[in-house]
Amino acid sequence: MVAGAAQPILVFMLVIGGVAKLVTAGRDSEPGAFGRLGPAVLAPESWRKNALICCAVGEFGLVAGLLLIDHPAPRWMTVAFFTVATYVLYDLRRRRPDAGCGCFGDVSATPVGLRAIMRTLVLTGMAVVVALDGSPGLPSPTWQMLAWLAGFTVVLLALSPEIEETYARLKYRAPCELRPFAPERAAARLRSSTVWRNHAHLLGSEMPSDSWRELCWRFYVFEALNGAEVVFAVYLSGRRPPVRVAVVGGHTPIQQSIRVSASL
Repeated sequence: MVAGAAQPILVFMLVIGGVAKLVTAGRDSEPGAFGRLGPAVLAPESWRKNALICCAVGEFGLVAGLLLIDHPAPRWMTVAFFTVATYVLYDLRRRRPDAGCGCFGDVSATPVGLRAIMRTLVLTGMAVVVALDGSPGLPSPTWQMLAWLAGFTVVLLALSPEIEETYARLKYRAPCELRPFAPERAAARLRSSTVWRNHAHLLGSEMPSDSWRELCWRFYVFEALNGAEVVFAVYLSGRRPPVRVAVVGGHTPIQQSIRVSASL
């Protein structure tokens, strides 16, 4: 019953941990960013990204073993994984108090504290229970198992500093000028706007000849049929962002029209 509640939690934690590490490793982080995340701190700088990827692959392997292999080896390997993780976090807190645990990628950038270590200890204990039980696969749910599952979930949430970190990121968002915004999303906003439909007949091509970003605006320049240029400005924040347009003659420098198009 207890093992039946612990096993799906272990599987879930390993999956989201592996996915988060792969997402973090796939981002273009600033130099030294991986050096602030748990498993990467222990590796040389040139290997830190690979260390995150290897850790994620190992977590996925443990998940496959827990779900698909009816043998004690994967279960005891899971115990070993969380035991080593507990020691690593303890050592990391002592040697690198500025580094996060990296348990869930860059979401776990908060410096390692007692809560993160206690969470890994709880997961180690849950892994031991699962290994001693020895039942393969996920069990059929019962009311008692669901009660244990709810209890384990509450304990792990209470021991997860990532909850506060995520809340803080959502509450204190970076200003629009600093937030990334894909040019393709801005182009989609432009083409769905009334301003685009009202001026599309002036364009000689549907592909822009130039595009750039200034602060919270994305600008697109299109060649017009009469030799002029049509400049669209798309605001990058809000659910219904404004779209502005300016038609510029061939003798007027486009860069001088930016302020005009943004203020129309």
